[in-house]
Amino acid sequence: MDVIILTGMSGAGKSQAVHFLEDQGYFCIDNLPPVVLPELARTFLKGQGGEGYAFNKLAFVVDIRSNELLKGFGKAIAEIKSLGCPYRIIFLEASDAVLVSRYRQTRRKHPLSEGLSLVEAIDKERDMMRGIRARATHVIDTSMMDLNGLREELVNIIDVEDLSTMDIHVESFGFKYGIPGDCDVTCDVRFLPNPFYIPELKMLSGKDQAIVEFLEDHEETKEYYKKMMDLLIFSIPYYIREGKARLSVGVGCTGGRHRSVYMAERLFEGLKKEGYRVSIHHRDIDKDPRYQRQEGTKA
Repeated sequence: MDVIILTGMSGAGKSQAVHFLEDQGYFCIDNLPPVVLPELARTFLKGQGGEGYAFNKLAFVVDIRSNELLKGFGKAIAEIKSLGCPYRIIFLEASDAVLVSRYRQTRRKHPLSEGLSLVEAIDKERDMMRGIRARATHVIDTSMMDLNGLREELVNIIDVEDLSTMDIHVESFGFKYGIPGDCDVTCDVRFLPNPFYIPELKMLSGKDQAIVEFLEDHEETKEYYKKMMDLLIFSIPYYIREGKARLSVGVGCTGGRHRSVYMAERLFEGLKKEGYRVSIHHRDIDKDPRYQRQEGTKA
């Protein structure tokens, strides 16, 4: 039986995540006090022998609405673990500014807003959820993510046959737009020669052959790739040993279009050749509207 515990900050996208999980065949139960998690898991687990319960994919939503019972979360997870039942804890979060913006747009009331400003309520919730976040097997920062991006992240998490094997996610980004919130390993490639300042390369991206040839014409590019691959190949088995289910590798340059995209693609292909289950996303490749206009003119 596959058990997902979906939790995180109010306004971070749990409702959309639940709808997606339901579409994937999960039986979802929302706003569940942690204390009842083990008993529900035990009940469904017993039913797998054909005695009335057909659900073998469960998703429980636990959030601040059950704040009086959150202290029992650790004990509940320990009991589920003792059942020998595979589980994943997915924690959704977003920056304070994004959460404030979402609440203002939807005009929803924050669960902790009684007597507090919205900013104070979010700060209080973040503090209360800190212990649960520390137990999460997967953390998704939805600050700069649309619905398709969230679905992509969830697919990467749930489409797993062997839960003992780590998922590796490589993401390129631009430092000018901020570091992704869930990065475990951050690679800074801003020291590499920048194609942005070469007119014929400026409007291309790190996926284009001309950019590849330009960067690989510099020895430091090849040397950095080799050193990063050595570091990842060395450290990944130890992350797995420590029980980490997902490793997020962020590769950043200034704008997130040239150098970071190139290096992310290289690391993605290298890790795939090593036999790891790996996904890739280029967060900021089209962030600058100048590139969007240029690409829109191509036939």
